[in-house]
Order: sequence, then C-alpha cells, then structure tokens
Amino acid sequence: MPDHEDKLVGEFPFVPKQERAQQKRNALIESGNALFNSKGYEQTTAKEIAAHAGVATGTFYRYFSDKRQLLMSLIEDKLENYLPPEPSWVSSDPELLLASLLEAHYNRLNELGLHRVLPELLSKDSELAEVLGTARKKIHARIHYGLTQASEKGLTWTDLDLDTVSWAIMVLVENGQEKERQSGKKVDFREIAKVICRMVFPPAALEHLRNSENDTTE
Repeated sequence: MPDHEDKLVGEFPFVPKQERAQQKRNALIESGNALFNSKGYEQTTAKEIAAHAGVATGTFYRYFSDKRQLLMSLIEDKLENYLPPEPSWVSSDPELLLASLLEAHYNRLNELGLHRVLPELLSKDSELAEVLGTARKKIHARIHYGLTQASEKGLTWTDLDLDTVSWAIMVLVENGQEKERQSGKKVDFREIAKVICRMVFPPAALEHLRNSENDTTE
C-alpha cells in the first residue's frame, strides 16, 4: 500500500480481535464490495451495507466511521492491481508477452470489481486521486525505464520521446475496458499489444528479437 495509507483509511472505531467479530467486519466489507459494484458508491448507504450483511446499522458504525472508510479498506491492499502491468521490452516476442500480461490484468480487474467505482470517486475524493496519481507515476517510471533500456540496445524507433510513449501506453491499456463498454466488443488483447509494439519497435527490431530467441534454442 502507498505511503498515504493512513490518510486514506484513518483510524478505525474498533479493530476486532475475536473471530466472531472479525467475521462480522469481513461480512460488512464483502457486502460493501457487492453493493458498490452493483449500485455505485454514491447510491449505496451504510444502512444498506449493514442490511445486506445481515447486521444492524449500529454494527456498521462499530467497525467503520463511514462508507468511505470501508471502501478505502477494500482499496488499500489492492491499489497496484488496478494499475497497468509493467511489460518487458526485450523478450523474444514482446507482443505476445504484452498481450498475455494485459489479459491477466483485465481478468484481475474483473475479479476485484472496484475499478468500476474508481472513476466515480476520483472527481470527488482528492486524497484518493493523489494516491492513485502517485502510483501511476511509479508505473510510468518503470515503463519509461524499460523503454530506455530497449532504446539503449537500439531496439526502439530513434526519434521517439520515451516519456510521451510511456504515458500513451498507459492510456491505451487503461481505456481498454471503456472501449469494450462503448463498442460492445470484447477487448482484443493481441490487437492492443500490436498497436503498442508497433509504436515502440521498428519491424527490424521485432524480427531481431525473434531471431535472437531462435538462435539460443537451436
């Protein structure tokens, strides 16, 4: 979790130690997760979360100050899972590897679910926006570092601004599911990977990477 964890979550009213109390708290978290995803954050109330979990509203406030604190508890340990994967640019087939990473990333997002709630929150929660922005900058820096290494090996287009390309890659990856929602077509991970790799590598460089792998396996 990022350094801003305490700012996001704050101090809980009560931290359970007994198993039965922990089960109630976990039930509230699972209930909140389900309702946030089905109804949206703003439309969900603490009373509804408690009812869905089969406990009294007072029990909700025993464990959480408000619904935001519950939501941040859901997000805090999973924030990096919502961010784009960090590709390897010097593999024998970066396009295939990137497609595989993207598919695993999107599957993970669907399992977590809360990525549907994040856009609703970011415009209203400056602290969460700050934390997510800091995390995105770290991912950008890793992508930029990887591209720099590939560039130093002579694998990328020579006229690329790697900083701009790194941000463009993140935008392409992050907007894949929005494209799916608007077009009604499933995300084609290989096509996204192809666009990114063509943006980064000249055809000769991709051929060189593939041939290098063939040379080591012969």
